[in-house]
Amino acid sequence: MAQPRDRAGGEASTNWIVDNLNSALDTWNGRLTELWQLLTQDPATFKGGGIWSVMLGINGALKAVGYGLLVLFFAAGVVKTCGSLTELKRPEAAVRLFVRFVLAKAAVGYGLDLMMAIFSVAQGTISTVTAAGGLTSGAALPSEIVDKINAVSFWDSIPLWAVTLLGSLFITVLSFLMILTVYGRMFKLFLYAAIAPIPLATFAGEPSSSVGKNFLRSYAGVCLEGLVIALSCVIFSAMASSPPAVDPNASAVTAVWTYVAELIFNFLVLVGSIKMSDQVVKELMGL
Repeated sequence: MAQPRDRAGGEASTNWIVDNLNSALDTWNGRLTELWQLLTQDPATFKGGGIWSVMLGINGALKAVGYGLLVLFFAAGVVKTCGSLTELKRPEAAVRLFVRFVLAKAAVGYGLDLMMAIFSVAQGTISTVTAAGGLTSGAALPSEIVDKINAVSFWDSIPLWAVTLLGSLFITVLSFLMILTVYGRMFKLFLYAAIAPIPLATFAGEPSSSVGKNFLRSYAGVCLEGLVIALSCVIFSAMASSPPAVDPNASAVTAVWTYVAELIFNFLVLVGSIKMSDQVVKELMGL
């Protein structure tokens, strides 16, 4: 009677091991699906649009501050660029300053529209990369691993508990690190949209215009982070289409440990690439 109980205990323990690994992979696949949704989502529709409505309100309130700074930066620019009142009376100088002021005022008033146009271009490139590269359905536990786990007895399955617990923990942590980076990009888009009138007002003065240029370049860099993340995921999808090989002659513990270690390595490569997306964009754009 002891043998059936041992076999029943072994089946229960091995089923728990398989369920634990499948649960970790389901968590990873769920976060990967959520990542794609965030990459292709407009900030105006994120979380029902409530956050975007608040950012629009802040942007509208800061426009009054931006118009005030516009006059200040324009006056400072006139003093620095025009050495005397006689130079200011020259028609070409007056026209140049007038055009700069009008363009700066338009930047403050319609800067958010310009930023959303930049965002739309970046989203178009992400959609193109996704369509051209193709995506897999995600990671799945190979049947060979499941068969090896189900074949072990209760006592032989004890080392597998430690392997699967550690592997599942690493996979779960990596999945949340990955999605937190993408949420951080979305929140940066919100921040840029909210404070846009203030840095854009610096276009009114020639000495201060570099602040506005850097602001737009940084915003474009945040938008392009999505492209780098999309490329990283496409590369990972190509890697995931060929899952780690399972040695049929290896023991269950060795096979599971090798599979989990290689899987975690692949996940680490993707998470590292996603977290370095801002650095890649900064190097590309010279920020």
